[in-house]
Amino acid sequence: MSDKETPVTVTNKEMETPQRHSALNAFDEMDRWFDDVFPRNWMQPFFRRGWPDLEMAFGGKAPRVDVIDRETELVVRAELPGVAKEDLEVSLSDNLLTIRARTRHEETQEKGRYHRREITSGEFQRSVRLPADVEGEKAKASFKDGVLELVAPKATSAVRHSIKVE
Repeated sequence: MSDKETPVTVTNKEMETPQRHSALNAFDEMDRWFDDVFPRNWMQPFFRRGWPDLEMAFGGKAPRVDVIDRETELVVRAELPGVAKEDLEVSLSDNLLTIRARTRHEETQEKGRYHRREITSGEFQRSVRLPADVEGEKAKASFKDGVLELVAPKATSAVRHSIKVE
């Protein structure tokens, strides 16, 4: 060694990569582990077995249903894209609402000698248990822009009453 060169000593601590001390680090590792063990669509086969018509008619998504519990009535809104009013059946019994719908879409394309025709149809039925009994004969339903809205007055025994605590 010459006078100008000085030996450099490297310890094991200097060789280690610095560790990130972040609260998110453990969660990131857990997310990666879950992604490795359970692929993104691992539940999909279970849903396909139960709702095949529903998936075809609505592109793999179950129609959304909102139930709003008001003081004296219940309001139910259901998104039913692609359903015509005449293909919709709604029934109500005590606290069970059943929505049944059919869809049909037909597409034809012709260009020269190329002809293509696709017909998609589906049917589904969904029952929703309401949080209270309702008077079905007084219920009113409307259907506009693919959204079903049902307003049903609660049965007298199901109406909320305020009780003053003394």
